[in-house]
Amino acid sequence: MMPVRPGIAYDCDALVIGGGVVGLSTAYAITRAAPGTRVTVLEKETGPARHQTGRNSGVIHSGIYYRPGSLKARYAVRGAAELVKFCAEYDIAHAVTGKLIVATERAELPRLHALVQRGRENGIPVRELGPAQIAEYEPEVRGLAAIHVGTTGVCDFAGVARQLARASGAEIRYGTRVVRVDRRPERGVAVLTAAGDVVRGRALVNCAGLHCDEVARLTGDDPGMRIVPFRGEYYELARPELVRGLVYPVPDPAFPFLGVHLTRGIDSGVHVGPNAVPALAREGYGRRTVRPREVAGTVAWPGTWRMARRNWRYGAGELRRSVSKRAFAAEVRRLLPAVTRDDLVRAAAGVRAQAVLRDGTLVDDFLIREGPRAVHVLNAPSPAATACLPIGREVARRALAALGAP
Repeated sequence: MMPVRPGIAYDCDALVIGGGVVGLSTAYAITRAAPGTRVTVLEKETGPARHQTGRNSGVIHSGIYYRPGSLKARYAVRGAAELVKFCAEYDIAHAVTGKLIVATERAELPRLHALVQRGRENGIPVRELGPAQIAEYEPEVRGLAAIHVGTTGVCDFAGVARQLARASGAEIRYGTRVVRVDRRPERGVAVLTAAGDVVRGRALVNCAGLHCDEVARLTGDDPGMRIVPFRGEYYELARPELVRGLVYPVPDPAFPFLGVHLTRGIDSGVHVGPNAVPALAREGYGRRTVRPREVAGTVAWPGTWRMARRNWRYGAGELRRSVSKRAFAAEVRRLLPAVTRDDLVRAAAGVRAQAVLRDGTLVDDFLIREGPRAVHVLNAPSPAATACLPIGREVARRALAALGAP
């Protein structure tokens, strides 16, 4: 044990674990809300944004998909506008491009119309399009109907994370992996690192992403969920001229995934994907990356099996597209008929930290829980990067309350 003894000096006030965009935005928000508060960020990698933040489509989401009143809806709508201003202020690469959500089958039309209503309820301007109008935006895209969402964009989220790190005023320790946490509610926390160093703080903020449930258990709190990692596999489009902007399918509301979509990024390349398949490691970016201990932990969680029983048909389709480039290309051709297998060039994959409850529920909103002297961010789904500034303020508010606790 690493006791926090009376009279011993703290290294910081708020000790943040995780140097992704949520952890760094939290540090940034704390120092702005309470100047003089000492913040230390511990990140196990050698730089920021090495996992979910730096391995996604780079999309600034509008908030159109999310249930009105949910944290995702509130934070995405507000966060998109704030993020564009932040990028402009600090000269971070970004563009507000708008996007199309396209229905390719009649069965999707009711869901598309429901998105129109949801967008209006969330205060997002949308334009309904017929086939001829789709072609005005995207000449190579085919569909029965679509909606255009003008507030969607793209940006360099790794650049956002680097700027948050610089502007936060926090001490950031890269290459620092946490292996043990000793919390004494009346005295604070002490963290032991893999290098054998001890870092002491008055309160802990867990923004560990793919490892957030493990950090919560190290702290002594029961997170009530487990992270089940899903690998998202991407391709690059060899003929990027086929796509002008962002093109999405109509998502299935039963799943917290948006389906295979087309994204023209800030580098002018077009990313295609992702799908969503179970990963055999929390950082399982390659198919051959297997960590038996992590697989065993996933398999032992009752929610994993309940989730699998409910969603096996959906999962089977995702696995098929993972192992078959022909099947993946066929999925893309629903939106972009001109695509061939040769147009798809495999690109770097990402891994989503999906929180799963004991009953098998896929957590579909932000999940933030608190314990004595601790705040845990246990689910930060898309649009977490888009919503990083308001989410950072919310986590900071709870962290400052923990610092003020007797």
